[in-house]
This record gives sequence, structure tokens and C-alpha cells, in this order.
Amino acid sequence: MRNDALKIFSAAVRAVQPQYLLPRFMRWQQDRLLLGEQLFDQADINKLFIIGAGKASAAMAREAELVLDSRINDGVVVTKYSHAFPLNKIRCMEAGHPVPDENSLLGGREIIRLLKIAGEKDVVIALISGGASALVVDCPPGVLLPELQMVFNRLLQCGATIEEMNTVRKHLSAAIKGGQLMRTAWPATVINFILSDVIGDPLESIASGPTVADPSTFADAWDIVCKYQLLEKLPVSVIRWLQSGLNKEIRETPKPADPIFTKSFNYLIGTNRVALEAAAETARTLQYTPVIVTDAMQGEARDKAQELVAQVLQYNGPRPACLLLGGETTVTIKKPGKGGRNQEFVLAALIALQEAFPDGEGMPVLLSAGTDGTDGPTDAAGAVVDAAVLKQAAQRGLTAEDFLLQNDSWNFFHQAGGHIITGPTFTNVMDIVVVLIP
Repeated sequence: MRNDALKIFSAAVRAVQPQYLLPRFMRWQQDRLLLGEQLFDQADINKLFIIGAGKASAAMAREAELVLDSRINDGVVVTKYSHAFPLNKIRCMEAGHPVPDENSLLGGREIIRLLKIAGEKDVVIALISGGASALVVDCPPGVLLPELQMVFNRLLQCGATIEEMNTVRKHLSAAIKGGQLMRTAWPATVINFILSDVIGDPLESIASGPTVADPSTFADAWDIVCKYQLLEKLPVSVIRWLQSGLNKEIRETPKPADPIFTKSFNYLIGTNRVALEAAAETARTLQYTPVIVTDAMQGEARDKAQELVAQVLQYNGPRPACLLLGGETTVTIKKPGKGGRNQEFVLAALIALQEAFPDGEGMPVLLSAGTDGTDGPTDAAGAVVDAAVLKQAAQRGLTAEDFLLQNDSWNFFHQAGGHIITGPTFTNVMDIVVVLIP
């Protein structure tokens, strides 16, 4: 059953690969170029530029080159370290994630430089995926990179949702996030292809919405900082910048009515739901009855794990069954252990399952992993638990509760087995949970 769970997860990841998604939205019809729903005569395009940012941006750029080839005049994409592809016409940069580094600043400058070249008859294709919030940044006046890095770290540790983190990030950017990139691109036509890593697929939040109108405000960002009690933990320069925004001394991010968006077109090409449906189809071929429970799972990882186990124990449908969930939980880090939200989720689930199946007999298999191949600052995508993990933990004298208290899920699974190691997957549509009930 563990092998089946891994096959089902792999099918989910495969379904949201750029090589399958992007050609549906980008193709030639004789001498006319179809980008999403926009059809361009080749003669009407002066220059064609490619920009991009995110964990999938290099893979997306590779597909764009296969379609557009020599028609591309210039391009630059910024992706995570170890996620680059050799490209011909588009420069591929690598930068820090989940905390930005000097290359993140450089990547932001390069994208802005290219957009400044674009004119009224030029077309810009933007390839956006999750991870871009850290991979491409700019420091607002008076804020240094180490101070911005401190903000990113605090947001990652406090339990904030991705939408909340990105609301703050958008208001700590003066030229990129929250639609601000479109001020630079105007008056060029911009076609945005977006791979979602946010629950509900709100375009303004994915990758901090660099090409999308931003409904949030400095007041919203300030409220989030206060909600998570970060006022005393953030650099003075950052607090001053946010206060200047509150006092209307700094221009807000562009809103939906702004004319800069009249020549900007957004296309959502891949989502968690697409991955879940592919997982369900594979589960069906493996003779399980698939049930897609949700594609909007969120909340504290250990709490959601306990809720899921309770749901599994109450399941009375056809068997064998495959319950599928998607979304992204959070972890409020309180101890110095090593792990990620998926590993913490699975560890908490194991504790609950252990109570119902103390000897492992008849125990369901439960897997949770990130579709991007990364779970927190670790080498694992996530973890899977079954009777074998339970047995190995007992043989080694490992107490799951102790590791959970220390936020140390990685070390538990390192010793008990159960880690899922995929390496970079070159896509990113949040997490997938697979539960197989015998």
C-alpha cells in the first residue's frame, strides 16, 4: 500500500508539470500566435520578451522556448537553486528560497531592466509560479536586505498563512510585488501564465501578485504584523516604511481600476485541483475508491492531522479507499527541531493512528508531501507512515510525541523511515495528502 500511495502522489505531481500545461495555452496557428485567449499576428508583434519567477519558472521557460524559439528577443527567469534548466534565448538565474538573498535582488533588477525596454507594440510573457515572493525582491528605500530577510524569517515562523505573508511582502516592495511590476511594463502588452500554490487560487496572492492588481493595503499589512505580535521583532526601518504607508506618504500598490492593467491578461494554467484529479484517476486504476475530500486544507498542521485521522476512523464507504486532500497547512515553530509542515502533519497523524492501531494491524497508510519536492528547510518532500514505520520506531525506542514537541519531525522519520525524497519537481501547487484505507 505504501508503494500505491507513492504512485498516486507521483501522478499528482506529473499532472502539473509545465511540459503538460503550458502548450495548451501557447501555440502557433500558422503565422498567428495564440497566448491564452489572445491571438496575435506575427507581424503585429515588434519584440517578444519573456520574464519569470518561481520554482517552476525555468521549466516553464524551457517549454516557452520550444514553442517560440527564435521569435524571443530577450528574457530572464529567476528560480530556486538546483531548479535551473539550460536555455537558449532566456537567461536563467538562481536565487534564495524561502528567504531571499543577493541573487533575489539581482533577479528583481534584471526583470525591471528588461521591462523598461518594452514598448507599446511589444509583448511580454510572464511565467509565474510559487516561490517567486522570495526569489525576486526589491528593498524599499531605507530597508537593507538583512532586514528584509529578518521579516521573511519571522513570517515563516509565526504561523501566518501564505496570503497573510504575501500581504506584508507586497507592502515591503516598492517596484515588484502587488502588481507594481506592471507600472514598469506599461504600455507593453503582458500575458501572464500562472501556476497556483495558494488555496482558492487568488491571482493577487500567488507569488505576491507581481502582475496582478492588489486589493490589499498598508493597513492590512499592519494588522497582520500586529496579529502575530511582530512589532517588537521587526527592524525599525521596516516599521517606519509600513507607518509611512499607513500615513499615505507612500503610494499604495496598484488597484483593479488602474489603467496599467488594461493590457495585462492573466491565465491560471495549473492548480492543486488538477493534481488531485490526476491522483484520483491513478487511485482508481489501482482499484481504490477515490474520494477528493478538499483542495483547501489549511490551519495548524498537527491540528489538521488529528482531524483527518478522526475522519479516517469514521469512514464507512467502499473499501479499499483513497482519501485525497490538497492545500497547505502551517506550523507555529516553538522549538529548535528540524522539519516541515508535511512531516509535522504526518508525525501528528501517526500519534493519532497509533492509539487506534497500537500493533499496526489494519492501519491505513498516510502520506503528505509538497508537490515542489521541498518540505521546510529539509531534503524531504514529506513523509509517509504505515505499520512498518510504527514497528521501526518501536524497535529504536522512538517516542513520536517527544519529536513533535520539539518540532523535530525530520529526525524522527530519518530514524524510523518514511521520508519521501523526490528532489526538485519543477512545479508547485501546494501539498497533497493521500490516505489509503484497507
